[in-house]
Amino acid sequence: MAVIAPLLALVYAAPGLWRWVSQPYYLLSALLSISFVLIRKVPPVCTALPTQREDGNPCDFDWREVEILMFLSAIVMMKNRRSITIEQHVGNIFMFSKVANTILFFRLDLRMGLLYVTLCLVFVMTCKPPLYMGPEHIKYFSDKTIEEEMQSDRRVSWIVEFFANWSSECQSFAPIYAELSLKYNCAGLKFGKVDIGRYPDVSTRYNVSTSPLTKQLPTLILFQDGKEIFRRPQIDKKGRAVSWSFTQENVIREFNLNELYQKAKKLWKNQDDTEPETEKDQPPIESKKDQ
Repeated sequence: MAVIAPLLALVYAAPGLWRWVSQPYYLLSALLSISFVLIRKVPPVCTALPTQREDGNPCDFDWREVEILMFLSAIVMMKNRRSITIEQHVGNIFMFSKVANTILFFRLDLRMGLLYVTLCLVFVMTCKPPLYMGPEHIKYFSDKTIEEEMQSDRRVSWIVEFFANWSSECQSFAPIYAELSLKYNCAGLKFGKVDIGRYPDVSTRYNVSTSPLTKQLPTLILFQDGKEIFRRPQIDKKGRAVSWSFTQENVIREFNLNELYQKAKKLWKNQDDTEPETEKDQPPIESKKDQ
């Protein structure tokens, strides 16, 4: 099942794969991920490599290399059981492939291992994952505007995502959050985002950790009447994030988006219906043209 799920996700997303596969980040990641296989299998490069095979064939995997690659496959399958999007599946494959390649290259030759680690570090520092650029109905806050917006109209309920661009989980959640904003945004229910990697004061103010090992990214918080009502993931008594899957179904269920959306629409509709009656009780405003 762990193998079938990623394959089904890949087939389902096939029509849109070219949109992100053509990005330099994914192309270079794929090359780094299969680099050991290419070097070990492609002559004449492989002919100069050492091997522990009994037949002395340098262009085939020896028994230890097979063990490492099998272990890599098992880890990827276990990790992908909790993956949601195709980006998460592919990201897990890239990450663990690079770890396995590092071990394989160091085992093969110290210099090749150091060269591979250097290439990976250069890649991480110079090539960032592409950000979601699709349609959305989301307002982006700064460290100053978030509280101003929460207090400007207390009738409005806000769902705010606290994210960081370097977090792969935030990048995977971006299209899901965008789709939710397009479906549920209305006058009384709005969606926002704030980059706590860029505004660390906001992370302290709202108790969202930005540690590289944190499980709090992304964090979704529901604000009503300018106050925090609900958040996911939750924080336990020891200050650790409780594991939670950021699927569209989980967000809709946990935040009661259908009910919240209907209440927000009904509230603003009632207010719109009462406005004409109020205006009738007030004297007409003279325009500059009549003065």
